[in-house]
Amino acid sequence: MSIDALLETPQLGPNDYASNQEVRWCPGCGDYAILAQVKKTLASLGLPREKTVFVSGIGCSSRFPYYVNTYGIHSIHGRAPAIATGLKLSRPDLSVWVITGDGDALSIGTNHLVHAIRRNVDINIILFNNRIYGLTKGQYSPTTPLGHPTKSNPYGSLDNPLYALSLAIGCEATFVARSIDVHQEHLGMVLERAAAHKGTSFVEVYQNCVVFYDGAWDYATDRDSKFETILELEHGKPLIFGKNRDKGIRFNGVEPEVVALGNGVSEESLIVHNEKAEQPTLAYFLSRMHQPDFPEPIGVFRDVLRPSFDELVDQRRREILDRIGGPRDLDRLFREGETWKIGDGASQSAQA
Repeated sequence: MSIDALLETPQLGPNDYASNQEVRWCPGCGDYAILAQVKKTLASLGLPREKTVFVSGIGCSSRFPYYVNTYGIHSIHGRAPAIATGLKLSRPDLSVWVITGDGDALSIGTNHLVHAIRRNVDINIILFNNRIYGLTKGQYSPTTPLGHPTKSNPYGSLDNPLYALSLAIGCEATFVARSIDVHQEHLGMVLERAAAHKGTSFVEVYQNCVVFYDGAWDYATDRDSKFETILELEHGKPLIFGKNRDKGIRFNGVEPEVVALGNGVSEESLIVHNEKAEQPTLAYFLSRMHQPDFPEPIGVFRDVLRPSFDELVDQRRREILDRIGGPRDLDRLFREGETWKIGDGASQSAQA
C-alpha cells in the first residue's frame, strides 16, 4: 500500500459522528430525527470531526453537542450565536453550527441571534421550533400560538407569537430555510444547502414535543392533510400545492390569494419563487403565509451572496497590519501614544 493511500482520510459514515453518550430525549421526540439527519449530512459533506463544532444554548435541543462526535460547546442561555461568532472569528477554518430552540433563541437570546444574522457570520444556525418550553416543563414560548393553553398559562397565551423566519429575513439573512423533523429527505437537502452557504445560514425545523405540545405540527405532517397545508418551494417555479397540484398562490393587487388552477387560471398567473432575489420582499411575504389561510412554505426561502463578517474582519486586519508595518508587540502597544507618568504628587502628560 502506498504512503498516499495510508495518509488518505477515510470516508466517514453517519455512525462515525455519533458520540458514546446516551441520548436522553423523551421517547418519540422530534430531536431524534433531526440528530439522525444531521449525522447523515455531516457524512455526506465529508466534514472532518476535528474541524466541526456544535455550539448550543439551553433547552432540550441544546443537549445536541453531547450526542455528536465532534467538538462542542454547551453554552449559556441564548448566547450560542455570540459564542459561535467569537469562535468563527478566531478559527475561520472550522465549520461552526449553532443548535438552539424557539425558547432559547427567540426570548433571552433574540438580541444575539439578530446581530449574528445581520453581520452575516459564516455559521449555520438550526432552530428547533416545538412551540413550547420543553426542558422547563411546558411554559408557553415566543412561538406558542395565541390562545393556546400551557402549564404557565392554563387559560391560553395572550402573547402574539413571533415568527422565526420573518425575524431572520427582517435582519437581511442571506440564507433562510424551513423543514420538518419527519421529512428526512427534505431536511437533508436543506441542511446540505445551509452548510454550503458562505455566511449565516438560518434553518427553522418544525419539531414535535410529544410531552408538552404533542401534535403542534400535525397539519404539516399528517399524510392526508399535508398536501393542502404545506407548499414546497422550488427556485424558479410557481407556487403550486395540493395533492393533485391543482392550487396556487397569486397576487390580487397587493394581496395574495389562493386560487384553483383551470377555468381560466393558469400557472403563468401565479407567483414564481426566486430565492436569489437581492431584495428580501418576496422571502418575507412567504414567511408570513400561515395556516389556516395559506399553505406554509418549506424549503429555501432566500439564498444570496454577500461578504461574511469573518471575511470582512480578516480583510480589515490585513489592511491595518499593512499600514502599521506588521504585528506590534504588547510592550510597544502599552508605551506608544498618549501616556501618563506619575511623579512626586503630580502627574504630567508625555509622549512615549
